[in-house]
Amino acid sequence: MFEAGLDGFAHFELAAMSKPDTYKLLASVILPRPIAWVVSKDEAGGVNAAPFSFFNILSADPPLVAIGFSKAPDREKKDTLTNIREHGEFVVNLVPEDLAEAMNVTATNAPRGTDETRLAGLKLAKCAVVDVPRIERSPVALECRLYQVIEPGGSSTIVLAKVVYVHVRANAFEDLERLHIDPSQLRLIGRMHGGGGYCTTRDTFSIERLSWPLESKD
Repeated sequence: MFEAGLDGFAHFELAAMSKPDTYKLLASVILPRPIAWVVSKDEAGGVNAAPFSFFNILSADPPLVAIGFSKAPDREKKDTLTNIREHGEFVVNLVPEDLAEAMNVTATNAPRGTDETRLAGLKLAKCAVVDVPRIERSPVALECRLYQVIEPGGSSTIVLAKVVYVHVRANAFEDLERLHIDPSQLRLIGRMHGGGGYCTTRDTFSIERLSWPLESKD
């Protein structure tokens, strides 16, 4: 599966590895990953919520986010992906520490048509643009419209979505006019390794960005 090099590294050729081992390796080393807590609607108007950690922002102009969906083991397609294809709109909520347990409830493989927000005791709030609610206590919610579905082959599907409206809890700003955020107020969590590994975003540090030409430190 791997080659132990004299350089102190283990070297992996992904084409020679099983799909579960490839997932396990990549999900264990690309850390931490932000969590997209996606609220979507099915054709009948029923609400669904589920977290996904193969997620990030890709562009600010246009404002695009990407979410990777793996194949569901107990059904043809994950409910969230089906809803996004059919409805074309959804909301990405970011997960604070105090909602971690509720997020975990919504990660269960509940039967199709189950409203996971009710299972987790979550209150919802009306969105401004899209016809999908957001999670009221999430400090950040991104209203999204489907931009493109990419089928790269294998068992994965990638959704690109355009962010059309953003909700941010006001006390998360150090300076609202300058859009300066205080991450300690958001208290978001990220995904780590293994089946249940998470991290907080409280332990941070800053490095000043350098300009060219670089100044000598001698």
